[in-house]
Amino acid sequence: MSAIVLEGLKKAVLEYDADAAAGWATKAVEQALDPLEALDAMTVTIREVGDRFGRGELWLPDLVGAAAAMQAAMPVIEAEIQKQGKQRSSLGTVVAGTVFGDIHSIGISIVVALARAEGFTVVDLGVNVTAERFVQAVIQEEADLLAMSALLTTTAYEQKKVIDALTRQGLRDKVKVVVGGGAITDEFAESIGANGYAPTAPLAAELFRELLLS
Repeated sequence: MSAIVLEGLKKAVLEYDADAAAGWATKAVEQALDPLEALDAMTVTIREVGDRFGRGELWLPDLVGAAAAMQAAMPVIEAEIQKQGKQRSSLGTVVAGTVFGDIHSIGISIVVALARAEGFTVVDLGVNVTAERFVQAVIQEEADLLAMSALLTTTAYEQKKVIDALTRQGLRDKVKVVVGGGAITDEFAESIGANGYAPTAPLAAELFRELLLS
C-alpha cells in the first residue's frame, strides 16, 4: 500500500493536482508511512520537472503547477516529520521571500520547492516581507543563505534595504544573498552587493549549491 501512496504523491505533482497531493499526503500520515520517504518522492518528482523545464521540454506554467502541488502537500508532511522528531540531512538553511510592497508569490514558491528538492532546509516567509522581518529570520534560523524576489521595478530597491540592514546588524558576511525576479538583472544584483542573481528558479537552486558548497 505504501508504494501506491508514494506513486500517488508523484503523480499528483506531475499532474499539477494540488488537491490530490494534499490528499495523498494525508493518506501517507494515516497509513504511518515514513514522512521522509513521502518527502523524497515529491522532491525527486519536482526535480524532474525542473530538469525538463531547463531542457525546454516544459514551460513555466508546468513548473508553477508542480510547485503548487508540492506546496499543498508540504504542511502535512512537515508536521509529521516534526511530530516524529525526524531530521532530513540538509545542505544548509535558506530563508526566502518576496520583498516588501510586492505580493507576487509564483517565483519564490517555485524557488522554495526546487531548493527543498535539492536538499536545502527552506524557511518560506511568503510575500510583502519587510527588511526587519528578513533580518529577524536570518538570525532566528541561523540562515546560510537569503533569497529575495522582486517582480516590480518599484520594489526592486527593497532588496538593497535588506542587504543594508544585514550590514548594520553585522550579519552581511555571515549569510549569502541571492536576488531574482522580473525587475532584477545581473547588473542590479551586483550594484546592491548581492552574492548572486538567478533569472529562473532552477538556476537559483543551482546557484544556492554553488555558493554554499563550493
